[in-house]
Amino acid sequence: MTILGVDLGTTNSACGVWRNEKAELIPNALGDFLTPSVVYIDPDNQVHVGKVAQERSITEPQATASVFKRYMGTHKSLTLRGKDYTAVELSAFILSRLKEDAEKFLGETVTQAVISVPAYFNDTQRKATKQAGEMAGLTVERLVNEPTAAAIAYGLHEKPEHAQFMVLDLGGGTFDVSIMEYFSGVLEVHASSGDNFLGGEDFLEVLVNHYLEAASLNRKQLSHSELQKIRSKLEQVKRQFNTVESVTIEPILHSQTDKVTVSREQFTKLSEHLLHRIQQPIETTLRDANLRPSDLDDVILVGGATRMQSLRSAVAKMFRRLPMANIDPDLVVAMGAAIQAGLKARDQALDDVVLTDVCPYTLGTGVLNEADTAGLQGDLFSPILERNSVVPASRVASYFTVYDKQQELEFTIYQGESRLVKNNISLGSITVKVPKSKKGHEGAEVRFSYDMNGLLEVDIKVLSTGETYYKMIQNAPGELSEKELAASREKLSKLKFHPREEETNQLLIARAERLFESRLSEQRQMIQSSLKWFEGVLEKQNARDISNAQDEFCVFLDDLEQDRLF
Repeated sequence: MTILGVDLGTTNSACGVWRNEKAELIPNALGDFLTPSVVYIDPDNQVHVGKVAQERSITEPQATASVFKRYMGTHKSLTLRGKDYTAVELSAFILSRLKEDAEKFLGETVTQAVISVPAYFNDTQRKATKQAGEMAGLTVERLVNEPTAAAIAYGLHEKPEHAQFMVLDLGGGTFDVSIMEYFSGVLEVHASSGDNFLGGEDFLEVLVNHYLEAASLNRKQLSHSELQKIRSKLEQVKRQFNTVESVTIEPILHSQTDKVTVSREQFTKLSEHLLHRIQQPIETTLRDANLRPSDLDDVILVGGATRMQSLRSAVAKMFRRLPMANIDPDLVVAMGAAIQAGLKARDQALDDVVLTDVCPYTLGTGVLNEADTAGLQGDLFSPILERNSVVPASRVASYFTVYDKQQELEFTIYQGESRLVKNNISLGSITVKVPKSKKGHEGAEVRFSYDMNGLLEVDIKVLSTGETYYKMIQNAPGELSEKELAASREKLSKLKFHPREEETNQLLIARAERLFESRLSEQRQMIQSSLKWFEGVLEKQNARDISNAQDEFCVFLDDLEQDRLF
């Protein structure tokens, strides 16, 4: 039984198998191990994948699609030749091509696969990836997190001694951070964080914007084809910065006459805000794992975008050591997926490795926001199973009535890190019956159980009657209807003259919400409590009280940020 190991990437994809006691990467029809994750539909509605599609993206950009991995798990579609395609369908085209290449190379039919996904993918994105595999004719035996696959490829699971390390995975469109520990045959993930909308494409975009300005070109006046030519050329320039200090770019378009010179230093400065975004998930992951940078044995770089010298320098400064990048960062995840496929097939040449994982997002429910007297914010998020809990995991919390004679408790389940439930993803809801009584006298015990496959089970027990309720969460979030959008706009319009919208107050609330998302447990409760107090003062709209509250709240936030790691 051959199981295909697949790295389904934003920019490039690759695959391999475990055979002859080693991981073996599979070349495509052109002899390359990397297949660009680009899809082109020709005038006869034939699908082309890879380098051909990549070339066509310059001459026929409106008939090609790329970077669609970013839209996995959403309702967004791309129109090619007058037909709409979802990210799942486009990903299925990539997987079909990899499957076809594998079958030609191996001389046998392939029906099973292990596919890698960013560690920070939520449940909806993971289900979408699995669906793409099924559409391509593959039974997806397992989804393996990309940092975990990279760790396996590096052979860290084979080290006899204890090892604690961080994997930084910066691909074309996503960024993942994972802290892992290996001991006694167990590869355990301690914490994960990341940014699903940060990758090499964003670094390319800042370079494109700089070039357009330097060349006095207006993006809006350029055709899709012209813009794609510029992007293609500047992708080459971005790579040249790894070996040279500056690059002089010859005119790219026929209308241009002047050359443009860009230095590596300029590129690094233009990318500073992106490098700062990379630092934040790193700090969050260290904090969640209760570690300092010096506690790590190694820092491993994964993903093609980690070749950038600016990124490697930034990481080296953060950790005061050179990061490890011994294996081709473009291929290391595919190699790990191939090894994981061998483990799944129970190849005798591989020692069993016990893999543990974590819940990438916090799961919880909504509770009444007593400070929201105007009804503008909605319920507060009450975490039950916090992010980076080792799975399988089960946690319980109790909730009580908030009104006299209340007969029902409605529990809406959310996934996310924001303190306001409206900013998190709704996964479903359960309504339970309780006897009439004074507020706070009736309640229910809510238990969340989450496993490695992303299955969430919710068990609720009414404390006074013992009646139980159960729900398995499977449904994905939907889009807002036009009616809901109109209602939201109406709410926002009423906020225009409220003190809450003043810039100073907005900045303080934004700081507090950022800190809430990056902290856990007691610190989250402190931030939640202080925010509730501050917003209560704003609701009263007394200028003097608000001014005093601003000073007090700012001191609280300053004290909280004294423990920065970098």
